Amino acid sequence: MSDIGHNSVNTDTAKRLLSIIERIERLEEERKALGDDVKDIYKEAKSAGFDAPTIRLIIKRRAEDEAKREEREALLETYLAALGQLADTPLGKAAQERF
Repeated sequence: MSDIGHNSVNTDTAKRLLSIIERIERLEEERKALGDDVKDIYKEAKSAGFDAPTIRLIIKRRAEDEAKREEREALLETYLAALGQLADTPLGKAAQERF
């Protein structure tokens, strides 16, 4: 009798596992379809004369937390200044005039 109870648990567990796997597979298919849609939109943007990498950067920045973005941009400016790569920008010229 314990074998029947054990098989029942295994069957329920197997059904649950199969359900989880099928849901993940379905979501992966949806993600792929959405990814294809996004690629199509980038192609559309490119054919309209827009630069896709710049659009990607804008989307990434818009998704970021504003404080983290400002911190990252400040660090970027600091690092570029340390490398002497801001000298030709208005910010770099102003910094050089201060020193």
